Amino acid sequence: MLLDGLGRVAENVHAVLDGATPELLNTAPAPGTNTIAWLVWHLTRVQDSHIADVAGIEEVWAAGGWADRFDLPFSPGEIGYGQSADEAARAIVDDAGLLRDYYDATHAVSADYIGGLTDSDLDRIVDHNWDPPVTLGVRLISVIDDDTQHIGQAAYVRGLLS
Repeated sequence: MLLDGLGRVAENVHAVLDGATPELLNTAPAPGTNTIAWLVWHLTRVQDSHIADVAGIEEVWAAGGWADRFDLPFSPGEIGYGQSADEAARAIVDDAGLLRDYYDATHAVSADYIGGLTDSDLDRIVDHNWDPPVTLGVRLISVIDDDTQHIGQAAYVRGLLS
């Protein structure tokens, strides 16, 4: 089920980015709202950072040189969480293929990791900063939920601007 959920996110990322022009990617539908570019970048960064953390591996963002390719005006560890609308508006990405390729690389690592898990792995505590502590299963659902919400927002933005 986790792989299916993640796969649905991937399908929707591709649908939103297919044929997207730089103008479409970087136009906010109203002041203070997010662009498609920021939404897809952010959902991918969240998936990448969270999976890397629980898997104990380097983020795709750093390992694949994506930070240099995107050349965004953020620190290399930034994932977009808590950014203001003004900060998010600085995420200009003119190439839908770049966003798609980074998502695909992150998705491949995520799917590989999730595909190797057993049912008992999902009960492992991965974050003691919450009450109750967060298990791996709950963290993975959280990532998929966050990604689903953001790709839905990006699809809505695309519909508004198209």
